[in-house]
Formats: sequence, structure tokens, C-alpha cells
Amino acid sequence: MTRTLLLSGDEPLVRTVREVTAGDVVVLPGRPLAADPGPLRAVLDSSAAEVLLLDARDEPGPALGLARAVVDQHPGVAVVLVAEASAELALAALRAGVRDVVAPDAGLPELAAALERAGRAASPGPAAGGSPLEPGTAGRVISVVSPKGGVGKTTVATNLAVGLARRWPGSTVLVDLDIQFGDVASALDLEPEHYLGDAVTGPARRDSMALKTVLTRHPTGLHVICAPDSPADADAVTESDVTHLLQVLATEFRYVVVDTAPGLSEHTLSALDQTTDLVLLASMDVPAVRGLRKEIDTLARLELLPPSRHVVINFTDRRSLLTIADVEFTIGTAVDLQLPRSKAAPDSVDQGVPLLQSGVKDPMTTQLHKLLERLAGPDGAAPVPVQTDPAARKGKRAASRWRRTRAAVA
Repeated sequence: MTRTLLLSGDEPLVRTVREVTAGDVVVLPGRPLAADPGPLRAVLDSSAAEVLLLDARDEPGPALGLARAVVDQHPGVAVVLVAEASAELALAALRAGVRDVVAPDAGLPELAAALERAGRAASPGPAAGGSPLEPGTAGRVISVVSPKGGVGKTTVATNLAVGLARRWPGSTVLVDLDIQFGDVASALDLEPEHYLGDAVTGPARRDSMALKTVLTRHPTGLHVICAPDSPADADAVTESDVTHLLQVLATEFRYVVVDTAPGLSEHTLSALDQTTDLVLLASMDVPAVRGLRKEIDTLARLELLPPSRHVVINFTDRRSLLTIADVEFTIGTAVDLQLPRSKAAPDSVDQGVPLLQSGVKDPMTTQLHKLLERLAGPDGAAPVPVQTDPAARKGKRAASRWRRTRAAVA
């Protein structure tokens, strides 16, 4: 169990928490009376506590103030309140950065689950690249697109996101925008509690602090928004939801990696409207290459090809009847990177451990590192946000233009 710090003078609660944590808890008597973490600072620094449990039954106001101060000064500590839940308190707690609210009469399993969730959400603190963006800058939105499925798009997106997160913990969020059949959660071996629908509705839509509470955390420090658990739930996510979500995420993270659905759905076009860096992916076969040519032509007509774009061909094989020269002639542009066929890649997907996380020595791993460097510079270089350009980032109503040109490119 994660080391827990409890601030309470209530003996029954203290006994319950001791039982839940198997004694791995530091207890400070009393309840929060002032929104000042000063008296807690030495304990937080010396105890290596990852979870702070605040008894807020009598004084929720001061407890929320204290929680906010702790989150600001000790971002690696997840705060949980013990209080009577209400809609007003829940929203105020989300805005204060509180991870969870537990009812005073919660049973052992419920309290244990809340502390476990908070422990998983706790981070080691800010690191290079994880600091807030400077005013006037925005995070980079990296979209991975392909005209057809089965070309390794999720493999590339998850490896890019993990690679960025490992370099600069806390800097990167991955959005699974294959809203009907996305499998980012499986590719990363995650069991999310929240999904895309939770990130675009309710308090999370209105408040960036609330949005952060519905992100799923990966062991590498990557934050993830997983696709809806059921294809039926995808109907509730609109193109405007996608636009708003990516705009908010770009103000909070240096890198927003988007794994899109195959083809050019209106959700994908909304994402491309916000994209600063585009990865165009296809496999080494005739249908995929022809599809890539059509996709490039269509995006050019819609003015959705950003200056930073990278053409990647997956499953390359010297024994293939196609050559890279054939591919380049067909698509009318150069291929920037080739990803070779690899036994390690499908194994990593089945295990839920991306190659850039495991570090397996394989030609595919080497090429993925090269793609990462194309997007983020050499290892050790500081991440560079982009300057905010309201005229360029206001959105080009791509979905509307797509409706008008669909017949022309069919």
C-alpha cells in the first residue's frame, strides 16, 4: 500500500486507515484549521508520503484551502478528502486538485480503493518539461493518421507518447480518438476508470483542473484519455468536443499525441484542425499506399497539411515487390522514415508494453527513436512549445469543408 499521511483526530477513522494501510500511515492529530501547508511541509518532505488524507467533515472550507496549497507546493502528493459528498463539494474539490472524496461511513473496501487510486495518481513531482507552459505558448499537438486500419497507427502513437513522457515526465498526454474501437488502453495495459466521454462533459469540460482528474496515468508518467468503453458511447462525443478538448490540453501539456481512427472522419478532421505536427502512416502494400496518396491530396485541398509533417511507411521488407521509390512516386512526396517488419512489435502490443518503454533491442525500436527525434529533437534537448497564433489556431471548420468536398474526392 502507498505510504499515506492522515490529518485527523478522530480515533475510529485513524483505526480504519491503519487497518486499510496495514500500518503504513503517518498520523497527525487534529483537523485542518487553516489553509496553510506550513506545518505539513516538513512531514511531507521527510515521510515520502504519496497520499494525504484530510478529515474534512467539520470544516470543508479550510480543508479545501489546505488541499489546494498542498497540491500547488507538493504536486507529487495526491489529496483525498473524508467528507459528506455533495455536488457543490465535489466541484470545489476537483478545482482544488483533490483526487477523491470518501464518505465518512465508507467501508474498508471503498476506502482502500480510494487510497489505491490516489496512490496510482501520485507522481514524483515536476520534472523537466512538466512545468506549466509559458504565457503566449501552446503545447504541440501530434496527430498520427492513416487511410486504412491495421497499419500500426496505435503502435506508433503509443510509442511516441511513451517516448516523450519518459524524456519529460508529466509533459505528455495521449488521446485515443478512435472513438468506437480504440485500443490504446490495451496497448498500454491500462484499466481506466474514466474515458473520453468523461473528459468532454460535466466539470471536466468546464475546468482544466477537473479535466486532469479524469486522466489515466501510465507508469512512464504519460497521461492518457482512453476511447469510450462501448462503441455506443461514442455517439455522445461531437467534433466540437474534440476541438475544445485538444485546445484545453494544449494549454496544459507540452505534447498532446492523438491516435486517430482510420480514414478521415469528422472527429479526425477536428483534430487535424488543431494539429501542429502530423505523422502520415501507411503499410508497405499497394492499397495502403494508394490510400495514403488520396489522403495527402484530400488534406492538401482542405489546407490541413501543417508544415511539420512526416511520412512513415510501416512493415517495410526488402523482399516486398514494392520499393520505397515506388511508394514515393505514387504518393508524390518523399518517405521520411521506414519501420521494418518486426517480431518484437506485435509481442509488445500483446504484452501492453511499448518498445520505447521496454527498450527491447530491435530495428523497429531504433527507427521509433529516430521518429521521436524528428518530432522532439535529440535526446536531452529541451522540449520546445510553439508560439500561440490565434489566427492560425482558431480552427478552419475542416468538417464543414469536408462535407462540401466529399463527393469530389470519393
